[in-house]
Amino acid sequence: MKKTIYCASYAVILLVFLLGACQNEPALPVTTSLPRSVPEAEGVSSEGILAFLEAAANSRHEFHSIMFVRHGKVIAEGWWEPYKPGLRHTLYSTSKSFTSTAVGFAVSEKLLTVHDKVIPFFPEDLPDSVSDFLADMTVRDLLSMTAGQDPDPTFSVAAMDSNWVKAFLAIPVVNDPGTKFLYNSLATYMLSAIVQKVTGGKIIDYLGPRLFEPLGIEGMDWETDPRGINTGGWGLRVKTEDMAKFGQLYLQNGEWNGKQLLPASWIEEATTSKIDQAPDASQATRDSSDWLQGYCYQFWRCRNNAFRADGAYGQYIIVMPEQDAVIAITSESSPDMQDQIDLVWKYLLPAMQKDILPENSSMAAALKQKLDSLTLPPPPAGNISPLVSQISGKTYVFESNDRFMESINFHFMEDMCHITLKIDKTDYSLAFGAGKWITGETTKRGPNLLRLVRAHYEGLPPSIVAAGYGWKDENTLDLVLRYTESPHTETISCKFDKDKVTATLSYSNDFGGVQEAIVGRSSNQ
Repeated sequence: MKKTIYCASYAVILLVFLLGACQNEPALPVTTSLPRSVPEAEGVSSEGILAFLEAAANSRHEFHSIMFVRHGKVIAEGWWEPYKPGLRHTLYSTSKSFTSTAVGFAVSEKLLTVHDKVIPFFPEDLPDSVSDFLADMTVRDLLSMTAGQDPDPTFSVAAMDSNWVKAFLAIPVVNDPGTKFLYNSLATYMLSAIVQKVTGGKIIDYLGPRLFEPLGIEGMDWETDPRGINTGGWGLRVKTEDMAKFGQLYLQNGEWNGKQLLPASWIEEATTSKIDQAPDASQATRDSSDWLQGYCYQFWRCRNNAFRADGAYGQYIIVMPEQDAVIAITSESSPDMQDQIDLVWKYLLPAMQKDILPENSSMAAALKQKLDSLTLPPPPAGNISPLVSQISGKTYVFESNDRFMESINFHFMEDMCHITLKIDKTDYSLAFGAGKWITGETTKRGPNLLRLVRAHYEGLPPSIVAAGYGWKDENTLDLVLRYTESPHTETISCKFDKDKVTATLSYSNDFGGVQEAIVGRSSNQ
């Protein structure tokens, strides 16, 4: 079985808005960076890592960052320009493993148990009639994706309701909880709501002194529902190294800098299989799939006796106890995410040996050069169109459209194109470089997996973007906008014809499947 964005089964892929955010301020001294080493000193072949990078470049996937940790030391790290080490990255379902960790802390502090029933936490939000199955649902059922609902209610609830807890509890539970796997991101949200109930604060705040501060994780934020509860199942933003640190904590059985942050017993419980996702699958199918090795407490078991946190479009924290290694990846994968993980098993797994390898200075230098030069090129500038002087300064007003785009204005100056987009009565100004990336900020929200979600926007920082443009031909201008703290990119292709422009909008997370052409006419007559 191949995974077609399996970890987000609601997969309605259109333009959307990020939700609200909250930040923690560290109060204790922290270690902000993992130690560094070179591959051969930690028993890893530089040549094998190079082969992985070459295979990644030739794959169907767009990689944004990678960090390879062996024996607790970073041996290879790279970011594909314009993605950078200091940028956070939006985690889809990789967020779930952090929510599971919050539950682990709450269990260790005896604030709850995994066997607690769900409904006593929310007496004010219960339906008029509580079924036996709903009454039987436990925290463990939420953790193991066996809540008993079918189909997954995440999208319908998040898009239509302001009280997600009440809406979740009102959905029929059609299977005996604990017996049947169904990926359900709203079940993870319920874990976040439960932790907030027993602690009195958001899970991002609860995790602050317990997880983020000891690991030196700073600047994170997490989306919320309309009532200020962290979404749990998605929406956390951290840096690539923060992902690697989180994996290393689990690899070290909850110990960090000589202190046991999480009980080792919880680490084992949270990362061992709890449910067979597809009991009828053949052995051959199981042997080729990293999604059929068993589901844990918001972690997936992998082949090669590994486990991972995993998010739509390719955010991975792969923990390999037998190899004493952690690999963190951010990307925008093709729909076949299995193919992406296969690259790890094909190239990076065999690169690891038990003993220190002989120094290979030439190969290590080649690897460093490769890692330092990783890039996702901007659109080629092309030949400057003779239309530039006619277009510059003009505003084109669009006909009514589903994207609420009202107008676009162009202003060309040297090797830059400044545009102003009016969307739903709000003006957004953006600067694009000719054949190069220009980094900036915008309050315009980019593509995302969920759409029409009633979000809590207060405190959300502007999106960091990299923008480039190029002339495809003398009549067609391509504007490419990368949201570099998310997996996604949007492109506006503008075709000019006298006083008319046809703007075709496309979003990278549509995989080329959805494009919308919007016609505008010049208002400068």
